[in-house]
Amino acid sequence: MQQTRARKILQSLIQGLDPTTGEELPHETVLQHADVLRALLAGLSALEQTAARAQRRSQLPDNVGQAWTTEEESRLVTAFKKGDSPVAIARQHGRTLRAIEARLEKLGLMTAEERSTRGGFTGVSDEPPRPSMGRGGILGRKRHQRRSR
Repeated sequence: MQQTRARKILQSLIQGLDPTTGEELPHETVLQHADVLRALLAGLSALEQTAARAQRRSQLPDNVGQAWTTEEESRLVTAFKKGDSPVAIARQHGRTLRAIEARLEKLGLMTAEERSTRGGFTGVSDEPPRPSMGRGGILGRKRHQRRSR
């Protein structure tokens, strides 16, 4: 069964509707029990999380998670020494900017301080990475202000 079909069935049952006819189910049905409704909601949530994960994964470059070959590493080194930007190299290799910078750092061609990616996945875009707000950022300052009152 396809996940979209399974999600529609669960949504119908949660709403108290027969998934095939769309008619309202009898009120004395087992679906009206709180534990059963919670289980249906948990199943629906799991399917939605799986779909969201697949959607995010489909937006990543093709070689995400693939092992680096020696040939690919040498193409990376050549491109970097030629002056190509890490963003352009990432596109050429089908990898994320973070992966390119991490490999360059591992190869001794870039220091951790020179990297534009330090935290989570930043993807490959034409825009320069946003500066980090540091640990806590704006929310951390607001929390601190609330505590000091």
